[in-house]
Amino acid sequence: MRLINRTPPARLDLVLKAAPFVLLALAYTIAAIARHDANAGDKVLPTLGQMIGGVREMLFTRDLATGQYLMLADTIASLRRLLSGLGLAVVISFTLGIVVGMIPYAKRLLLPFITALSMVPPLAILPILFILAGIGETAKIALIALGTAPYMLRDLVLRVEELPRPQLIKAQTLGASSWQIALRIVIPQMLPRLIDGVRLSLGPAWLYVISAEAIAAQDGLGYRIFLVRRYFAMDIIIPYVLWITLLAYIFDLALRALQTAAFPWFAEAGRQ
Repeated sequence: MRLINRTPPARLDLVLKAAPFVLLALAYTIAAIARHDANAGDKVLPTLGQMIGGVREMLFTRDLATGQYLMLADTIASLRRLLSGLGLAVVISFTLGIVVGMIPYAKRLLLPFITALSMVPPLAILPILFILAGIGETAKIALIALGTAPYMLRDLVLRVEELPRPQLIKAQTLGASSWQIALRIVIPQMLPRLIDGVRLSLGPAWLYVISAEAIAAQDGLGYRIFLVRRYFAMDIIIPYVLWITLLAYIFDLALRALQTAAFPWFAEAGRQ
């Protein structure tokens, strides 16, 4: 049997999924132990115990200046920015994606501009946003929206164009207006694809959150990482990076579960 036709048995599925994580953790543990054997004061690769101690301090010890539990406060601040920026990007990209994908005049007018906008490196315009909007929340949320919306928008336009032409022709034959075609045919089929677009945008969105917080913020996961780096506090930096990764993964799982529950026909078509 050809390799491309060989599927792992169910009993090996969990083992294969966990293997890279276990191997990475094992390699890190061995490296950390080796460095600490050579230098007990090494800060580059903290041991598991040191990282647990760092997380415990950030989670359960109130900050003397603010009275807050820093890791919780940082997480709330970053999630607020992330969700605000992504929410704004979803509204913009879904609305314009349907219009541009359906209406030829709108496509001729806006698609070249949208394509050009998607080529602008979002981090390059961050100083411009700070100058125009200040260093408050507006610039950070705008960065996330501007960084993710063009890609989601272009993807939705392509997905609208890929809709089976016979569906649209039949609807028009039955007397459906452009508005009815949008509501009854296009939007229902674009909603699960929008979820896919958001899932693919989670990684870039987190990048923009961390970047904005590293430059101008008083709280947030990115702010904390770049603050404690001055003290080589890897026992805090590494857990924060792992926490960000876990949050992104949880969001991805939640979006995939939402897609499966709300649009089972889409999930079934993807398995075929």
